[in-house]
Amino acid sequence: MDSIQHIYIANINRIFAQYKKIGEGAIEQINNEEINFCPDKESNSIALIVKHLSGNMLSRWTDFFLSDGEKEWRKRDTEFEGTFRDKKQLIEVWTKGWNCLFNVTEKLKPEDLLKTVSIRGEELTVLDAINRQIAHYSYHVGQMVYLSKHIRSSNWKSLSIPKGQSNQYNNQKTKQK
Repeated sequence: MDSIQHIYIANINRIFAQYKKIGEGAIEQINNEEINFCPDKESNSIALIVKHLSGNMLSRWTDFFLSDGEKEWRKRDTEFEGTFRDKKQLIEVWTKGWNCLFNVTEKLKPEDLLKTVSIRGEELTVLDAINRQIAHYSYHVGQMVYLSKHIRSSNWKSLSIPKGQSNQYNNQKTKQK
């Protein structure tokens, strides 16, 4: 029987993969010009959100157990500047960040969860650091979905249960059991 720690590690990898997939679903629905769409000067485009997420992932997960999660080489403020020339470049940056994360989380062992890591000098258990990152990434992936949905409007393809189809979805799930 798996320990709660094994179950947790499998769960967080499933959650991270789920948010990666949702973000990719949002990216798939926009074109090269739309990746840089920004609804106003105080908002971020999908391109900038991806740049920020990837920068965060590379900083947090590189040398995860050995160095502070806020690396000296990270220039966070620049993550909110500039654009990508196309979706191919955006997806490369997106993938690089997620690969760095999964290179750590897929190798975690139960005994790692109570080890201590630091982020900006704050000591956290690995468990706390992971939960912090799940919350952060889901927040930004939600922003990406919202922007993509705004851009696509009536042409949006739902990434979850479409509006007005909850009963149909629930009935289908019940029949599958």
